[in-house]
Amino acid sequence: MDNEIQLISDGDGLAVIGNPTDVERFLVSEGLSSKDLGLPRLGAAFSAGAAAAQAGSEIAANSGRWVKLTKESAQAVKKYGLRESSKTGLSTGVVKGGKGQVRTFVEFAKAPGSLLTNPAVLAGAAGIMAQIAMQQTMDEITDYLATIDEKLDDVLRAQTNQVLARMDGVDLAIKEAMSVRDTVGRVSEVTWSKVQNSSATILETQGYALRQLGDLAEKIEQKSKVGVLAKTAKEAEAGVQKLLAVLARCFQLHDAMAVLELDRVLDASPDELDRHRLGLKAARRDRLELISQSTERLLARIIAAAGTANSKVLLNPTESPAVVEASNRVATCVYDFQGLLGIESGRQSSEARRWVDAAAERWDKVRETGAESIDTVRHFGNETRGQARSVRDKLSDRIAERRFRRREDDEERDE
Repeated sequence: MDNEIQLISDGDGLAVIGNPTDVERFLVSEGLSSKDLGLPRLGAAFSAGAAAAQAGSEIAANSGRWVKLTKESAQAVKKYGLRESSKTGLSTGVVKGGKGQVRTFVEFAKAPGSLLTNPAVLAGAAGIMAQIAMQQTMDEITDYLATIDEKLDDVLRAQTNQVLARMDGVDLAIKEAMSVRDTVGRVSEVTWSKVQNSSATILETQGYALRQLGDLAEKIEQKSKVGVLAKTAKEAEAGVQKLLAVLARCFQLHDAMAVLELDRVLDASPDELDRHRLGLKAARRDRLELISQSTERLLARIIAAAGTANSKVLLNPTESPAVVEASNRVATCVYDFQGLLGIESGRQSSEARRWVDAAAERWDKVRETGAESIDTVRHFGNETRGQARSVRDKLSDRIAERRFRRREDDEERDE
């Protein structure tokens, strides 16, 4: 195993396994930041026997690190040509290199290493990778929620807390289970029994938030008058932040439940770990799709509202910019939220991002043009009123002059 780096990718992260020195050299050469994979936990994936003893000794001799797959890190790994298994959905391979030579870590070895040929080890590593990826997202959501909380006023913060209060019990139960897991190193039947029914409460709260987002989108769609749109867009701006915070919290707790669930399966039924991991991955993908559809619909409505406001800028020079600016902020909130959860941008979402980036600059131009147009209208109106007043004065003078002449003619006839 000297100078061999074994790679496992599940699409979200990359496990780098090998001699600690070689692993570190490989990560430095590729410029990849990493976290400890926790290989010793794989001991629960084995049954007794000589094969288990051999695998255990191989695990003990190796180091494992986990790398989050971003666009940059994915490109760095792509050159090694990992082979994907249709059964597990994992891509694996081995990179060989000469001792102390970083540059030689570019040769792909067609013969896989012994750890990768052990189904139990592979399933266990994939399960741990899924847990680390979800814990990474959970940490990012915690930071996101702290940022959102700073933006909410006292009224909205109270409303958000009121909605999330129903999940406080779930949160406390999960935190307790996580603490026991970290201390004991496993999720026992007793620990799991305290949290196994928590998903219903999380799903109920998620359903509430998604329904509220749908109602907001429908409300915006039904408005066409700029004055009403300005009020609705302002309300949406505050409401969307609150609801996205609720959805983020639900997603975070779902991931925490999945982390515990994988540990429970690893402990109770290790043979089912890989199938269970794939099932949880599919369920997570379905949740993301549901959230994606709801947020995309809201984006479409809020962008349409901004378009309506732009088209009526001359008629509503004060309220139109308010609609555009509020819509811009809502779209930014939604797009940042989608990025947080790793939701792939569809056509509408990509258009929304471009619109958000260009909105301020475009609106400045529209406002300048609008202001010039308004000044022109005002100038034209003043000129028109002046001309009308001049015509009216002239006409009045002529009428007065005619009346005066008629009076003079009448007086002359009387004489």
